[in-house]
Amino acid sequence: MPKVTIDGIEIEVPDGTTILNAARMIGGKIVPPAMCYYSKLKTTGGYCRTCLVKVAQGSAKDPRPMPKLVVSCSTTVQDGMVVQNITSPEVLEARKGVVEFLLINHPLDCPICDQAGECKLQDLGYEHGLAKTRYEFPRRTFEKEDIGDKIKLHMTRCILCYRCVKVADQLTPKRVHGVMNRGDVAEISTYIKNNIDNDFSGNVIDVCPVGALTDKTSRFKSRIWYTKPMDAHRDCKKCCGKVVLWMKGEEILKVTARFDKNQEVEEFICNECRFEKKSPADWVIEHATHIDHHSVISANHYEHEEQLKLGKFTDHKMIDKAEPNLPKKK
Repeated sequence: MPKVTIDGIEIEVPDGTTILNAARMIGGKIVPPAMCYYSKLKTTGGYCRTCLVKVAQGSAKDPRPMPKLVVSCSTTVQDGMVVQNITSPEVLEARKGVVEFLLINHPLDCPICDQAGECKLQDLGYEHGLAKTRYEFPRRTFEKEDIGDKIKLHMTRCILCYRCVKVADQLTPKRVHGVMNRGDVAEISTYIKNNIDNDFSGNVIDVCPVGALTDKTSRFKSRIWYTKPMDAHRDCKKCCGKVVLWMKGEEILKVTARFDKNQEVEEFICNECRFEKKSPADWVIEHATHIDHHSVISANHYEHEEQLKLGKFTDHKMIDKAEPNLPKKK
């Protein structure tokens, strides 16, 4: 198996592994950001350019560096390859330019956007963005389009990552939306005003890295950091039935799939689980969802069973009401 060194850390990976996935095996800050690549979907990657890295040594057989920065999501590891990500000023400067380009037409909707707090573009903008834009021209706008009663499309927020198109291609029996037009006027749309409505169409919400596709059933109900995410499951004939319930008190505001450490969906869920099962009685609630402490969602977030029996306890004022006889974690 080939060995690759990323930011001074060597790892042995299976043949055919990309630089991005090799970095994910190591973990930590050396993992390049990715706005379009999705390991659960085929033919993704290569659109957003945020995962650019520098190959300082091509391989042990050919130690010459690659002349330009490469996208780590589609560049395969070679034995003896040496890669620089956060240790390369050239990479950081290029990533800063990519983020600035992504934000050129992106509206300042964060104060009203339902994706705020779990938006990958927010994280990128914080880490690599400028304090203010240098863009002096009017931002592009699009006519509002209704794509159904469950999913809200905000095309002005879209960064054209193509994830939602890949979901429709690979999970649903018939895709009715795609990328229309080219260049600066390209947009996600339905060619003949169709609704996006099938058993797995709601997964476009989970894979969208920004607030372009959001859940209409939970629109403007609460900020994400005021909710309590709980792992839950149910017997479902259409999907795995394993979800995260975003609760406020005993009310389920929204239902999403579960995410792995790379913030990718573990298993896609059906629309019945996502949109129709909004009562705690519909679910077997397992435990509080683990939230990385770097996330704003972790604010006021408790993962102790004594404090979260059935997700009833929403803030520190209610901790004293927790069930006293619950078994403690060892």
